[in-house]
Amino acid sequence: MIRLSVPFLYTVPVALVTASLLFISDSLPTETIDRSAHPTFAKLPEKPSSAADETLYLAPELDATLWAETPMFYNPTSLDIDVKGRVWITESVNYRQFTNKAEGRLSHPNGERIVILEDTDGDGRADRSKVFVTDPELISPFGISVIGNKVYVSCSPNIVVYTDENGDDKPDRKEILLDGFGGLDHDHGLHALSPGPDGRYYVNVGDAGPHIVTDKDGWMLRAGSVYTGGSPYNRTNEGNQTSDDGRVWSGGLTLRINPDGSGMKVVGHNYRNSYETAMDSYGNQWQSDNNGDVANGISRTNWLLEGASLGAYGAKGTHTWQQDQRPGQSAALAQWHQEDPGVLPIGDQTGPGSPKGMTVYEDDFLGAPYRGMVLSTDAGRNALIGYRPSMSGAGYRLTPYPLLSTLPELPTDYKPGKAETDNRRWFRPNDVAIGTDGALYVTDWYDAVEGGHQMNDREGRGRIYRIVPRGKKLQNPRIDLQTTAGQINALLNPAVSVRAAGFAALAAQKEKAVAPVLALLSSLNPYHRSRAIYLLARLGAEGQFEVEKLLKSGDPRIRLVALRALRSITPENSTANPELTAGQQTLLPLLGNLSTDPDPAIRREVAIALRDVPYDECRRMLLNLVREYDGKDAFYLAALGQAADGKADALFADLRPTLPADPAEWNSRIANLVWEFRPVTAIPMLKKRAESKKLSAEDRKQAIVTLGFIGNPEAMSALTELATSTDKTTAEQATFWTKKTSAPTRQTPPPATETVAAAPVKTEEPVAPKPVSKPAEKVIAQAETTQVARSAEPKPVADRPVQDSSRSAVVLTEPTTAAPRPDVATSEPAKPEPAKVVAESTKVAVKEPYVLTIENRKKAPTTGTSRSALAGQLVFTTSCAKCHRYGTKGKDVGPDLTNIHQKLDREGLLKAITNPGAELTPGYEPWMIVTKPGQTYYGFIVAETGKNLTLRGITGQNHVLEVSEITSRRQHNRSLMPSSSTIGLTDQQLTDLIAYLNKE
Repeated sequence: MIRLSVPFLYTVPVALVTASLLFISDSLPTETIDRSAHPTFAKLPEKPSSAADETLYLAPELDATLWAETPMFYNPTSLDIDVKGRVWITESVNYRQFTNKAEGRLSHPNGERIVILEDTDGDGRADRSKVFVTDPELISPFGISVIGNKVYVSCSPNIVVYTDENGDDKPDRKEILLDGFGGLDHDHGLHALSPGPDGRYYVNVGDAGPHIVTDKDGWMLRAGSVYTGGSPYNRTNEGNQTSDDGRVWSGGLTLRINPDGSGMKVVGHNYRNSYETAMDSYGNQWQSDNNGDVANGISRTNWLLEGASLGAYGAKGTHTWQQDQRPGQSAALAQWHQEDPGVLPIGDQTGPGSPKGMTVYEDDFLGAPYRGMVLSTDAGRNALIGYRPSMSGAGYRLTPYPLLSTLPELPTDYKPGKAETDNRRWFRPNDVAIGTDGALYVTDWYDAVEGGHQMNDREGRGRIYRIVPRGKKLQNPRIDLQTTAGQINALLNPAVSVRAAGFAALAAQKEKAVAPVLALLSSLNPYHRSRAIYLLARLGAEGQFEVEKLLKSGDPRIRLVALRALRSITPENSTANPELTAGQQTLLPLLGNLSTDPDPAIRREVAIALRDVPYDECRRMLLNLVREYDGKDAFYLAALGQAADGKADALFADLRPTLPADPAEWNSRIANLVWEFRPVTAIPMLKKRAESKKLSAEDRKQAIVTLGFIGNPEAMSALTELATSTDKTTAEQATFWTKKTSAPTRQTPPPATETVAAAPVKTEEPVAPKPVSKPAEKVIAQAETTQVARSAEPKPVADRPVQDSSRSAVVLTEPTTAAPRPDVATSEPAKPEPAKVVAESTKVAVKEPYVLTIENRKKAPTTGTSRSALAGQLVFTTSCAKCHRYGTKGKDVGPDLTNIHQKLDREGLLKAITNPGAELTPGYEPWMIVTKPGQTYYGFIVAETGKNLTLRGITGQNHVLEVSEITSRRQHNRSLMPSSSTIGLTDQQLTDLIAYLNKE
């Protein structure tokens, strides 16, 4: 796992540099910054009144104050700044009341609120709070943008627009801009709507789909994944859905829309739960994401290539990373599918965390070194983090610099459970915005727990911090949007939404605004110049002519922004509608000129623009772009993959005459291109590479992976042959793909018997158990909390001895018969026969089969008790390893616990072990699947395509079922994991097990 290796602080010089050095479009300013010294943080001059013992740490040239706190507002989830410099807050007080019951905690029965905060006397602290709206239809909103007199609120399933016509801070009109988003009352649903520099809006949504959204033009998005759970409203979801552009988009998404809700397009997908896409004025997109796998969760912050997949799920959203993890592949690489073609490389991989709101700082109010910083809040790591991007080929790498925290350095083993006792961890920054004065405003959710859909705070506490340069007073400017000068001032303002209002007002003037906007190209601030270029493209033919001239600029960064600006006004075709638009016909010659540009970022942008252009219209351009690939630039290769999408075989046919006749002679550049493009006509050559003794194991594996991703019958035939190779690694890799894509087989159920089946317990072929008297659903419901005692030897169930009384075994005496496997049952009724069944997994009252026993243990039994990790290892081996992996031990049925100590401390581990049903790890929600032959399967859905569904049974065996054969499916909310008392762990054993898992 990659750790932060950067110091917590860096020195800020006082000298500024010339504007010529500052203007680096698509990069950071090039001023020299001395980071050789790293002073210790200074304590703030005042301690926040809501946390008297708390100290904030930040860079010495900055200052922070507690700008506002409860009761001026409650539970803040998102913020924005309006043209008057006021702060707008979305509250989420009624968050997940189906779990977080209103009794005993703050509740807003009339609905969630949007609150306006203001500093009226300019002393740097809010002194006025007013409620803009209380709306019963708002349930846990997670995003807000205030643009002019419109307030955009993101609240699944809707993007709501409130319009204040008369400026009285009350909505006069409410409209639904877009609806159909998944994630109602779920923090994996609809998130931020953020304006971009191109006059369009960018919307983020998590993976709690499906998202079936129709824009104002009638264009429909259909997107989903295998992720379900987290709320009673997220029961169904599926990947491999085709949108109206003819493409399959999966997981979380970034959408681009026009301000009126038309023109929707997916510009990034396959996230887990990204909260916000922050746009800088060059048109770069920045986002963060986290993987909630409890043991191996890895957060990341990325530059986003337009249209790219970020690899949270399999290519079509039908597989979890666990199912796609290949032999020998690390969890760190598998979680984000980093060794799969078509997936964008990660920018900064940071380990466990909970990143949320983002923005980009583009001015000098905090000092020159802060200009160009990507700012990201991370509630899990209790910090506001700044990232300095650096060009890496056609993309970016990111270097983190923590800017604000309640800890002197970032934790590398984040443990949210400790927050219950260490109030330094209660600092939960979840959004950041830039004021009209250039100050930073950071919201603090302020809770003992972060993540897992939980909240411990019952008072709705929250805070906002304001960060300014030390020793300077910043003031909000007066901006008049009714005049051209005021609109220009708004366009140049640090506050993102204020800029958007200025952009819209100037764009409405068309050619009248060309002269004042053109004058901005001489601005000392390069971000201001970039905003002007985007705006000029919207100012009619005269403005577009000026932008087109900039394509010939000697500065490659200006050329890039100009190209992006022209693309932003060009309607594009799609796979579903392949005919080129008139705008594309005009743009193609310009793209042709740039296809040989020496700058890889510009060629990357050309490649993106060619994605849906037919091959005969872009053949020469695409060959130019491929010729410039150096064999190393992963970002450029990903862009080429987009350009070649749907054209791979035609492109490979043109490339093939230039390749060595023997595929084993291909260099890494050629092999990488074939891996990314995956042409069907390369299958015989890939097979030869996989068989070649000349090549390294890694090169042979790459050929096998390419065959696996081609996945057609010819490729599968090649893989089947390779699976018989005498080379162990080749055979293992090929076998993985043949099993992963093998078709389901249906078996005839054997006749019922009076005893448990004689086959070993480990086999899980779909055989039918003896008919039972109770409906299958009730049998499976009991399987959530009781598991029939099983043996490899056939033996009447009633003859099994009852367990030791110290384990509180429950003997079931109601009429039933034993099923040989708890993940397969039958729904056919039959004559009942009484039997005594020993409940080996959980001890619950028979009358309440859905209720797990919650043990009367409130604190980890560690005080005054000796702990032995060695003894805990034995407990794990005997009690946990049948379902969980820890290092090299155990099975991959439940979540991998190897790095569980990075997510949970003793208290958190205690809760997870004694009450496993309190929180289900995403992807491990149990399902009951009934098929036409009368068989009922129980386990975890690990993949689903249009044809097949893969269900992992509770002993780890995967069942591949035909979707057409499924008659019903039902998700259950109870964990399959038995509690510690159920399996008879003593306090000492529990203490030792926690010590082992916690690596004590």
